[in-house]
Amino acid sequence: MKNLVSEFKEFINRGNVIDMAVGIIIGGAFTAIVTSLTDNIINPFIKLITGGNGTDVAGLTIPVPGTENGIDFGAFISAIINFLIVAWVVFMMVKAFNKMKDGGKKHLKRNKNGEELVEQPPICPFCLEEVNVGATRCSHCAAELPAPAEVTYKPAE
Repeated sequence: MKNLVSEFKEFINRGNVIDMAVGIIIGGAFTAIVTSLTDNIINPFIKLITGGNGTDVAGLTIPVPGTENGIDFGAFISAIINFLIVAWVVFMMVKAFNKMKDGGKKHLKRNKNGEELVEQPPICPFCLEEVNVGATRCSHCAAELPAPAEVTYKPAE
């Protein structure tokens, strides 16, 4: 039993479990906002365009005898709009998170043939040691460089 409790503590203390819980809570709150947007702004706009009287979406509801509501295409369109808004916001959040996560990494460059290019630090032509970008003199052998040191790119192997 003690082992089970310690395993549960380890599981719950993982960062991704807590991140997931926070994401679900924020997702629920955000869904309420999007639902309000569609119910209070987009649906009345659809009703205005289709000539509805405020209680139903004229032309988008097919009455079915023996049922209260019938076939409501307006509610279906609202659900689609709801989904698209939530999906777009989630996409933008994931994109921003990935950009933040990759912030320290250099983006790969490609040549005209589509081959990946690897960044090569500047090298002193005399002692073949790495020098700082923009240096005009090698810090290892003190030789004067013919031009300020620049990063070069070569195809990845």
